[in-house]
Amino acid sequence: MATLDPQAVLQGRLGPRRSSVGFVIGVAVLSFLTLISVLVVGLPEGGPVLFLVGLLLAVLPAPITVAGILLLDRLEPEPTRNLVIAFLWGAGVATLVAGVINTANSAVATVILGRGLGMFLTVAVGAPLVEESLKGFVLLGLLWFRRRELDGPTDGIVYAGMVGLGFAIVENVGYYARFGAEGELIPVFLLRGVISPLAHPLFTSMIGIGIAYAALSRSGAARFFLPVLGWCGAVFLHAFWNGSSFISAIFQLPLITQLPLGLVIAWLFTFLVLVGVLLLVMHDRRRIVALIGRHLSQYVPTGLVASQDIAMLSAISSRRAARRWARRAGGSVASRAMGDYQLAATELALLHTRAERGVETPPQFYPRRDALLHLMGVARQAFLSRLSGGTQLPWAQAGPPGFGPPPPPTGPPGTPRSSGPPGPQPGPPRPPGWPPGPG
Repeated sequence: MATLDPQAVLQGRLGPRRSSVGFVIGVAVLSFLTLISVLVVGLPEGGPVLFLVGLLLAVLPAPITVAGILLLDRLEPEPTRNLVIAFLWGAGVATLVAGVINTANSAVATVILGRGLGMFLTVAVGAPLVEESLKGFVLLGLLWFRRRELDGPTDGIVYAGMVGLGFAIVENVGYYARFGAEGELIPVFLLRGVISPLAHPLFTSMIGIGIAYAALSRSGAARFFLPVLGWCGAVFLHAFWNGSSFISAIFQLPLITQLPLGLVIAWLFTFLVLVGVLLLVMHDRRRIVALIGRHLSQYVPTGLVASQDIAMLSAISSRRAARRWARRAGGSVASRAMGDYQLAATELALLHTRAERGVETPPQFYPRRDALLHLMGVARQAFLSRLSGGTQLPWAQAGPPGFGPPPPPTGPPGTPRSSGPPGPQPGPPRPPGWPPGPG
């Protein structure tokens, strides 16, 4: 196991570092489609100048919105590769294909039903069905090919948020260019870029939640119906938001803002949904913290973890404080080792949870468990090698932590001590009802 790539282990892949050719090709293709999508959506609407202005305004809030989405998943961050693919799928494939289909639907509906009803059905019904389906395809791909990455609703929300954010950025380029030509650039930017920048991520998060729960289920029926239910929720939210703009033809708020009443109602409703999603994330975080305490306590005999470490691992603030302390005590290498240890320990707890649910089978569980334990040991050894002798960990006052100096050998006098990082001891914990595994 000496050639294990830490990122490969944490992403559920065993063995030496693999080629990135496939990933690079995928990113190149999706980036090219994103460029085509941006040009097709924005350039014809207002010419080169307004196109560039629209592009700038569309990208402007992106660092804040991306950071906000990623902050939801700090306990067990998702692989960067998956997040990049999700974002580019939303920005490139979903936006480009949706633009073609929506344009065709609008032309047909207008001819058959007239401009008013045809536009309403296209915007309030056709667009949500098309766009949420296209955004959802990449989430279905995660369920099919990367099921191990979906450890709870937070993961589904994060991936869906990245897809929706990529879609929204490209779509906004077209909106800003079009309404800029009509002299309404600032109101539209305030509405889409300031008041509701997370509308698309929030719509698609319904699919992400359904996909995540499906990934944790052993039932074939649940794995089918939960994504469908999430898709229905996404389409409903999207349709409610789009359709609300047509209410302005009947009612207007007599306020300085002059926002249509329908949009105000839709914004309030989606805000309540956003609060619900954030509460779900908080509940999921408490669940993961409980899993860390439940499963990692079984590994105290290995010498890799102790109750003090579990306490440190169970809160974002203490994890962050530990990494800061590690940087001060041992530099960037110690800080990275601390981060690897924290992430591997969290992945170990989630691995046990997947095994208990039947998602992880014994042939998959044992090699991944041992690889994560090995990575914890390697990180521990790298950390200790950067510290001066006698350095005490600030969160380990009640006894020697697993990340501190190893405990003395428990064998008969004269038993040699291993010079390498400790691995799992005889009889490591396994999910209930499983046959004995290797090691």
